[in-house]
Amino acid sequence: MTGAAALFAKARSVGPLVSRIVAAVCGGYALAALFSVAALALPGPLPEAAMTGMVASFLVYAGAVVWVFAVRSATRAWAGLAVAALVLLPLALWVRHGGAA
Repeated sequence: MTGAAALFAKARSVGPLVSRIVAAVCGGYALAALFSVAALALPGPLPEAAMTGMVASFLVYAGAVVWVFAVRSATRAWAGLAVAALVLLPLALWVRHGGAA
């Protein structure tokens, strides 16, 4: 096996794991941040909604990390994170543009 072929084989075997790690760290953080902002749309006083969002974002982050490593493939992990983010994004944008004030 030549050097380039060996390098390609190594990247092909390690790539999905690296992708899952990036999805867990970056995707989980992004999902937790979106959730914490979207929680401001909850009814009730704004300080309580902010505290709820901050506390629950830790659970969202942990759940995202578990999800990424529990699914069959890295593609499904990324797809699951994207679907969850697309659900939270309109609510977070609404809050950001003054909808919860």
